[in-house]
Amino acid sequence: MNVKVPAALWDREYVADLLRQYWSSLPDGSPVYTGARFERLGGGGDRREVVHHFASEDFVAVAMLSVDVPARAILHVLEPARPGYFNSLLREIPSDTELADATEEHVAHGGPAWTLWTRLCEVHGIGPVGAGKLLARKRPHLLPVYDSVIKRVFERPKRDLTFWSDVRTQLRTDQRALVSHLEAVRDLAEIGEDISVLRVLDTAAWLHGRTVRG
Repeated sequence: MNVKVPAALWDREYVADLLRQYWSSLPDGSPVYTGARFERLGGGGDRREVVHHFASEDFVAVAMLSVDVPARAILHVLEPARPGYFNSLLREIPSDTELADATEEHVAHGGPAWTLWTRLCEVHGIGPVGAGKLLARKRPHLLPVYDSVIKRVFERPKRDLTFWSDVRTQLRTDQRALVSHLEAVRDLAEIGEDISVLRVLDTAAWLHGRTVRG
């Protein structure tokens, strides 16, 4: 199944304006949208010092995207009964690979990312959306953010087990036209090249979906 990118999200000026809104600041310097701090908080979830292990700031970061993980669930990941369990699974997911360049195994059902997502989902209080956003924090160039708004905008099925794989296919279609488009609007909006094309896509889709029903 392809990811159905709405025609509006192919409009460079429109998408660039959405990105500027999202990454803008209030007069006191705080962000208009707390999610604008998601990937940059603490230097990023994939910086060298923490790339292969979960840290407390990762849970603060997902809170920026309206995911409230209970303290007990956080401790379950950070201080598990089996030390290093979640981190060992995280280590199996490449940190230097972009989704458009990834193999199907990296994101397919049963692959390393899927396995870790499943195990995080099993932690009471995290859930599928929280698990996905944690993984997007740790692997921002490989794994996209996914929530109910994204699901609706991209017209995903009720039981969606192939989103990562389908985004990968879409990014590789037509000589990577979508990748080029997302890079171009990121440059036009001047939000910084450290923001991944996946984050550009999900942010634009989320803002578009909040204002347009379809």
